[in-house]
Amino acid sequence: MFKTFQNAWRIPELRKRLLYTLLILVVYRLGCALPVPFINATALNVMFGDGGMLNYLNMMSGGALSKCTLFALGVTPYINATIILQLLCVAIPALENMLQQEDGQQKFQQISRYVGAGIAAVMSLGYYFVIRNIGGLKYTAGVAGVFSAVVIILAFTAGHQLVVWLGEQIDDKGIGSGISLMIFVSILSGWSGLISTVQSMLTTAQAKPQYYIYMVLLVLLALASVVFVVVLTNAERRIPVQYSRRVVGRKMMGGQRSFIPLKLNMSGVMPIIFASALVSIPSTIGGFLNVDQAAHPFWYSFFRTFNYTSPLYVVLYLLLIVGFNYFYVAVQFNPVQLSEQLRRNDGAIPGIRPGKATVEYLTRTLTRITMIGAVFLAVVAGMPLVLGNLLDGVNIQLGGTSLLIIVGVAVEVFRNLDAFNTSMGHKGFLD
Repeated sequence: MFKTFQNAWRIPELRKRLLYTLLILVVYRLGCALPVPFINATALNVMFGDGGMLNYLNMMSGGALSKCTLFALGVTPYINATIILQLLCVAIPALENMLQQEDGQQKFQQISRYVGAGIAAVMSLGYYFVIRNIGGLKYTAGVAGVFSAVVIILAFTAGHQLVVWLGEQIDDKGIGSGISLMIFVSILSGWSGLISTVQSMLTTAQAKPQYYIYMVLLVLLALASVVFVVVLTNAERRIPVQYSRRVVGRKMMGGQRSFIPLKLNMSGVMPIIFASALVSIPSTIGGFLNVDQAAHPFWYSFFRTFNYTSPLYVVLYLLLIVGFNYFYVAVQFNPVQLSEQLRRNDGAIPGIRPGKATVEYLTRTLTRITMIGAVFLAVVAGMPLVLGNLLDGVNIQLGGTSLLIIVGVAVEVFRNLDAFNTSMGHKGFLD
């Protein structure tokens, strides 16, 4: 790791890209600390007490949502827009054909930005009414109330668009994916608060003896999880492919062997994101409604069931992760289309007939590795839930999602650095 950074720093062009990326990330963190006007941020702490969907959004923004800063929405609206459009590609052939064209990726990203801006405006409007209902605004009536509402909603929406623009600048002039790096630094900034909470809990006179054992287990599990995630993130099932020889003009083409890489964790962190958002909706609604326990005991118990400390929450969360993993892989990977491409290129899997037999073989293989990947995601996401419930006062329930994102982004950055080092080292040969 250190050798990679050392070699990268010696290359002037790569050093400029690293410094530019660091500068953009500093600007992003400054925007996460710049508060929006006309808001009493101290009144917002009540919204982030339970394990609702707002806690997940707050984690993705690095705590900016709970402080009502300019970048409070972060990159969440853009990610949601991208996911929605990717899912719509299955139902809308025009979107699928757009991705297959040469300039289709740019058009798709432009549409994603527009849809993300619309989602950001809706989220800004909803977040404004939430802040207003809990008494977090300085002005609510008259001209001052209308003006403050317009300023707050526009500030949140414009802040999201600025974050997306900053991410695109990293994509063009920096290293790695800008959106992923912003989520990366947001999660790391939130871990500082967790470390201080653990430190204060262990140094108090009321600290329980078993807390020290849990902390040691937490550190060991964190190290083992990092190794576990790195190994399984890079794991893949390689299906061999043999291409037949054919005569093109006066030349003999083909005859080479290749393989189809099927990644074990093909869906990445998306199933965990979907499951977290869906299973946290009831508790989030309950927090907004502020149901009285004495007046409505049934609804109070119902909304309280969907939090991190409930066994029902854990079971539903893990089942949704498995289900969404199968769904997302089915959307991304099409065995019929892959079999048709192999047939057109005179390729075949050794021992498997082309056509229907190839489709059945690919589907059977994909089902097996998808199950392994789903169990892997469930284990990574479930361990912090169990350990977080054992440690009272320590909120590490979102650690599985955080760990997958951090490790994935780190692996991606190192791959980009290695690719740049290789291309710069062989530049003379390529010329």
